[in-house]
Amino acid sequence: MAKLADDLGHTDQVCIGDLGLPVPAGVNKIDLALRRGLPTFQDVLKEYLEHILVEKIFLAEEIKEQNPEQLASILSLISKESQEIEIEFVSHEMLKKQNQNVKAVIRTGEDTPYSNIILQSGVVI
Repeated sequence: MAKLADDLGHTDQVCIGDLGLPVPAGVNKIDLALRRGLPTFQDVLKEYLEHILVEKIFLAEEIKEQNPEQLASILSLISKESQEIEIEFVSHEMLKKQNQNVKAVIRTGEDTPYSNIILQSGVVI
């Protein structure tokens, strides 16, 4: 993951996904899943946010109804960041299509629905 972080430029995108998120052919997959539930989506997201400047995130609209606890945890984590992070909700199908253009998909052991996020890199001034 350190190599990925080193290669990111402004507006590059990375997806952190759950066990079931399909990874498009040709997209780099970093598989961290040790077993069902480990590592959690939150553990990986927290670590990512500690090392990468994020200016925007994309979430599936369906998370609002299907996994509000995960959404609350995501919002709590990003609110702790010192900069403003824009949030855009798209359909789950659109999120999967956007994965065709990400630098990598980081697969977690998370097994709760719609635990997927695309993070767009900011610029360090």
